Amino acid sequence: YGMRMRDGVSDLPKPMHPVGPRPLIWHVMRYYAHFGHTDFVLCLGYGAHHIKDFFLNYSETASNDFVLRGGNVELLGSDIQDWTITFVHTGLDSPIGERLRRVRSLVGEEEMFLANYADVLTDLPLNDMIGKFAASDAVGALLAVPPQSAFHCVDVGSDDRISAITTLQQMPLWENGGYFVLRPEIFDYIPENGDLIADGAAVLAKEGRMMAYRHRGFWQPADTVKERTALEAAYQGGTRPWMLWENSTGDRDPLQAT
Repeated sequence: YGMRMRDGVSDLPKPMHPVGPRPLIWHVMRYYAHFGHTDFVLCLGYGAHHIKDFFLNYSETASNDFVLRGGNVELLGSDIQDWTITFVHTGLDSPIGERLRRVRSLVGEEEMFLANYADVLTDLPLNDMIGKFAASDAVGALLAVPPQSAFHCVDVGSDDRISAITTLQQMPLWENGGYFVLRPEIFDYIPENGDLIADGAAVLAKEGRMMAYRHRGFWQPADTVKERTALEAAYQGGTRPWMLWENSTGDRDPLQAT
C-alpha cells in the first residue's frame, strides 16, 4: 500500500511512485532487462489498475528516436517492446509468499527464477549473484546489504561507561535487500498464506540451503517520502547508478528534466 509514502490524496501503490518521469517498477524491470531478463510476471494487488494502465498506454516514442513514415511509426530504439509481461491479480492482502504461490504455474517449470519487491533500486551485479547461486545446491538466495539506519550503536560496560560508538553500517550485520534468486523447490517451503522470508527463507536457512549475496554498492529503498525524494534528487542530478543500461552506453535519458 505504500502507507509511509502516502500523501493522503493519491492512491498509487508504492511501485508506481515516480523517480524522474517513470515509476519505480519501470526502473526495476529495466534493470533486469539490462541483464537479458525480459519475461516478467507481475503479482498484482492494491492499485493494480495503475500498473496495468501504465503499461497498456506506454508510449515508446516518448523516450526513443523514431521515424514517422506514411503515418506509421518506425522505432529506432525500444524500452519495453521486447518485454513479455504477464499480469496476475494475486489478492489485495496476500503475503509475499502467497503471491508467489499464486503464480507457481508460470514459474514452477523453470530451473530458477528471479523475484523482487519492486520498490528498491541497486547497481547489484546480477549476473554474479545468479552465477554463484547456480553453482550451489541452495534453494534460494537473497541480496544482503548493510543496515541503512543512521543511528549510532554504543557499547556500554557494567559501569555505564561507553567504550565504543559505531554506526550500524560498520558492524557485521546484513539485511534483506529485496532481490532474490529462487529454485521452484521454494514452493515446498511456503504454506498457504505464508511469507517468503518468515516461512520460506527462515526454514531454508536452518537447513543451510539459503544463500546471501553481500553487496556494499548502491542500494536505495523507496519506503518513505524522504527516500523517494533522495532518489528523485539523484535522478535529476544525473547521478543514477542503478541505471546500468545508461552507464554502459553513455547515453543520457532523453526524458531527464534539464
